[in-house]
Amino acid sequence: MNRQWILVERPAGPVDDSNFELRSSAVPTPGPDEALVEVVWLAFDPTQRGWLNDGPNYMDPVPLGTVMRAGGVGRVVASHSADYAVGDWVCGMVGWQDYAIASGPGLLGMNVVPPGVDSKAMLSIFGATGLTAYFGMIDIGRPAAGETVLVSGAAGATGSVAGQIAKALGCKVVGIAGGTAKCAWVTDVARFDACIDYKSDDVEARLRDLAPEGIDVFFDNVGGAVLDAGLANIAERARIVVCGGISSGYAAGEPPPGPRHYMQLGIKRARMEGFIFLDYLDRFPEAFGRLQEWMSQGLLVYAEDIQEGLELAPAMLRGLFEGRNLGKQLLRIAPDPLP
Repeated sequence: MNRQWILVERPAGPVDDSNFELRSSAVPTPGPDEALVEVVWLAFDPTQRGWLNDGPNYMDPVPLGTVMRAGGVGRVVASHSADYAVGDWVCGMVGWQDYAIASGPGLLGMNVVPPGVDSKAMLSIFGATGLTAYFGMIDIGRPAAGETVLVSGAAGATGSVAGQIAKALGCKVVGIAGGTAKCAWVTDVARFDACIDYKSDDVEARLRDLAPEGIDVFFDNVGGAVLDAGLANIAERARIVVCGGISSGYAAGEPPPGPRHYMQLGIKRARMEGFIFLDYLDRFPEAFGRLQEWMSQGLLVYAEDIQEGLELAPAMLRGLFEGRNLGKQLLRIAPDPLP
């Protein structure tokens, strides 16, 4: 049987198990030019919460009565397609389910994992999170050696990579994360110069101490009070990269109030800009190459938070907004189906 989490109601606030139903149906049969994929790994990102709202986004809302959309990787177990061979690892939009149909490569299709690459790395460092960190920092942040870079959500999958990219480019990097353990990982493993614990520190005061000349680049994944603290400490001609707003919970309805210190953008002649990694499709090979180079030089590491069991899928998405994960949240739902 093919277990599937079906969206049955749109959450008004935090994701709840009751927003979905775990149903079983027959394993699908691939048709001409299709392949059957047994899903092994599912990825969880805050943006998935936004896909549950019935409103404008960079992707259409997940329709009610359908499988919850999510990226993942799996192995091809049957194929009638020249694009896929039995045994291939593939990555793409598989959904919260045991089996998915691959009908062709492409942005929203399934692509074969390159030989020698850890398949689940296609969901983190070589997936949406790594690409988001790369293009957000390189193209929007444009850090220069010697500048001071601030990264919120620094222990997350995207923030941790973004900060390490800035370090590789010769910047002083300060992170913001929640809790002693996460802050220790940010400084000891990801090798940021400092990390502020927003749960116990006065973020704005600590930023004044750590960046007395101001922040040149702020890669923000959080929004809310953390964004305000950063804006209060920007340098002239600063660049603020709007990557995410996890403090909002991405819930439907009236958005939270805007930043109180937004006029610092004018006073400091700074720029605040958003982006989507899909804007850079033609440059994905560039990003893959540079990320791989930094990894081979020991300048870039990434963390994976791994849980097991498809039944945990709603809790994994909810947990992203409760600060449970360190690095990329992955869910293993099956063993490797082939030797």
